[in-house]
Amino acid sequence: MPEDIQLAQEKKKRPAVLISRHEGVLRFSGVQFLLALILLIVTGPFVDRLEYGMLIESVLITLVLFSALLAIGGRRSTLIRGSVLVIPALVGKWVNYFRPDLAPPEIFLGAGVLFTGYVVLHLFTFILRAPRVNVEILCTAIANYLLLGLLWSFGYLLIARVNPDAFIFSYGAASGHMLKGATSIYFSFATLCTVGYGDIVPASNDARMLAVLEAIVGMFYMTMLVARLVTLYSSKERDNDWAAED
Repeated sequence: MPEDIQLAQEKKKRPAVLISRHEGVLRFSGVQFLLALILLIVTGPFVDRLEYGMLIESVLITLVLFSALLAIGGRRSTLIRGSVLVIPALVGKWVNYFRPDLAPPEIFLGAGVLFTGYVVLHLFTFILRAPRVNVEILCTAIANYLLLGLLWSFGYLLIARVNPDAFIFSYGAASGHMLKGATSIYFSFATLCTVGYGDIVPASNDARMLAVLEAIVGMFYMTMLVARLVTLYSSKERDNDWAAED
């Protein structure tokens, strides 16, 4: 029995070491990142109607990308790699806002895809390696799922910029038949959740391929996430039962 108690105490000490290696620069950075993503997604449709909507959208995207950098920046090497990827995206976004002739949107979109893809992979690894379930893990898991939708929205916008006929709109006024900020996020999450309303249809091969990949990645992400969280919770309950028996 004393050996079992010692092993249980050693297990309780390990999580703190693991979390300190992988968590962001700030405590609860996953929570802040989640709030920034929700703010961007919820306000997107209303921002498009405002006179300074593009400015507000640029500020919100900057907030999201900066929060993402803090969420993964627990290690110096990770923070440096993330900074190298996010700086071109932010510079491209703001230069495009003030001087569209100097920096086309493709620069921001391409850099945004690379950075958000890097963040998604890093946070998913962090979730899989987490030793226990807590608020930070749950918020990070939700934020990473939302970031998947944002990642693919950047990809859809990039394809639409290269090929304006990549998407077909089957509903609404002809003036609204343009894939832009809020519309791309709407289509991305509809695809990620495999809802498929049919009002926006990918017409080109690259757009269709991207839509299929998003649906597959979203399905496997949720499956693996639920399986991992259940395993962590079951392990915690088993350790508590052993401690009670001792």
